[in-house]
Amino acid sequence: MNDIRRTILWVIFGFSMVLLWDQWQIYNGHKATFFPSPAPKSETVAGAAPQAASVPSASGVPATTGSAQQAVPGGSPAVAAAATRELIEVETDVLKLRLDSEGASLLRAELLKHADAHHAGQSVVLLDESRERVYLAQSGLIPAAGSPALPTHKTPMTLTSPERRLADGAKELKLRFESVPVNGVKLVKTLVLRRGAYDISVQHEVINQGTTAVTPQLYVQLVRDGNKPEGESSFYSTFTGPAVYTQAKKYQKVEFSDIDKNKVDIEKQSQEGYVAMVQHYFASAWWLPNDLQRDIFARKIDNNLYAVGMIAPLQAIEPGKSQTLSAHLFVGPQEEHNLEALYPGLELVKDYGWLTILAKPLFWLLDQLNHQLHNWGWSIVALVFLLKIAFYWLNAQAYRSMGKMKAINPRIMEMRERLKDNPQQMQVEMMKIYREEKVNPMGGCLPIAIQIPVFIALYWVLLSTVEMRNAPWIGWVHDLAAPDPFFILPVLMTLSTLLQTWLNPTPPDPIQAKMMWIMPLAFSVMFFFFPAGLVLYWLTNNILSIAQQWVINKQLGVLK
Repeated sequence: MNDIRRTILWVIFGFSMVLLWDQWQIYNGHKATFFPSPAPKSETVAGAAPQAASVPSASGVPATTGSAQQAVPGGSPAVAAAATRELIEVETDVLKLRLDSEGASLLRAELLKHADAHHAGQSVVLLDESRERVYLAQSGLIPAAGSPALPTHKTPMTLTSPERRLADGAKELKLRFESVPVNGVKLVKTLVLRRGAYDISVQHEVINQGTTAVTPQLYVQLVRDGNKPEGESSFYSTFTGPAVYTQAKKYQKVEFSDIDKNKVDIEKQSQEGYVAMVQHYFASAWWLPNDLQRDIFARKIDNNLYAVGMIAPLQAIEPGKSQTLSAHLFVGPQEEHNLEALYPGLELVKDYGWLTILAKPLFWLLDQLNHQLHNWGWSIVALVFLLKIAFYWLNAQAYRSMGKMKAINPRIMEMRERLKDNPQQMQVEMMKIYREEKVNPMGGCLPIAIQIPVFIALYWVLLSTVEMRNAPWIGWVHDLAAPDPFFILPVLMTLSTLLQTWLNPTPPDPIQAKMMWIMPLAFSVMFFFFPAGLVLYWLTNNILSIAQQWVINKQLGVLK
């Protein structure tokens, strides 16, 4: 039994050291030694974003990439050249947007209620078109096979509505864009922005001013480079990339590397669902009306530039007639309640992984506590306290087992010293002691193991909750989503872990005993780089565990 425990501990310790060393290498800008990740994508984005972002074909396969004229099949270079491109600034109480008169594409989205953690005095910029970042929302029309070109996200448009700012007291702001006719077809986009909302209704009115019927298809897409968001931590990983939701396959994440390798496995046709671009705390998404057949695609546009989108057919439009199809665009924070209200399954962009079934009720409880306490830090403390109450009996069983082990430890140490030259007899005597004292050496492990999924789920809740950003706790902790600026919480975390180690029974093997002191110190390194909210959660858990273990050890007479 002792050999098994020793082997398990050595394996855990060794693997932990490997992971820590790899992460330390990455943190310092070096290549990982043991688990190299895919080669980082080039930080350079190919060309200017609108020029590089091609129009999808009817099948969802990208058209030929290149210049703007090449990207728009059948477009009219003469018309495009004659038009003056205008960048239009629009503002509501929560969004500051920059729209392009070419196609009424969304080039920049600033979230006014969310401060940038890396640039003091600035708000978070989610969508952007710059040398450092390409992240856009686009829509347009695709003609039927063999038919003349139609207005796309590269077609010149004119803003006909005068308002560019949500007026005081107004509930919504409407922006109407009219395209130049392309082969007798005009596209009118009406964007409706509501007060306090991060979703935008985008109505696409197709007007046939020609002499023959047209059967267009509407496409909506999100275009993004493959770079990680600024300030992404090397000590914990969150997903960045496209995502697709359908009723058939539910929520599917798509790695940029899978797009590069043509290994995208998503539901390609559906009558409902959405497409999204996801990153830590924030997301964007397009969705269309349900019961409307659409093709779904995720594709590479250019070097380090990707798109995810949908294509939906419109009915035939006779000359002199029009048809309208509405789409919805979301650009904002992953606030679970708001996402649930917007579209079924949209809250899944806040990704809890395989422990979602545990994480969602934990977040609900945390949110309820915050409604009462009005402080996310104290809500974390209260939630951990409630969990410790819920698991009190299991923890008590584990700590009693550990206390008994600690009580008989001097007897085992004496026996090991006496029989150090006879390992077989040592094992026999050790098992005899365990039987006489009615001690299970592994008895403290099972109760703790049962709780691990719950606490891992809580870890992901705290890591994913955007409400933690810029949320203060007390004193020096002004942002629970950022590391402790003075490292007070990590230091207390380290000390509490060492105290826990002292309370646990000392392994009879001297090497194991040393490892039990080295491991807490090694793991504590990570907590200096973790968000303060996560460290507060672990620290609270440690303090409550120490208190319970101390009381039980006193009852057993282990502590004098």
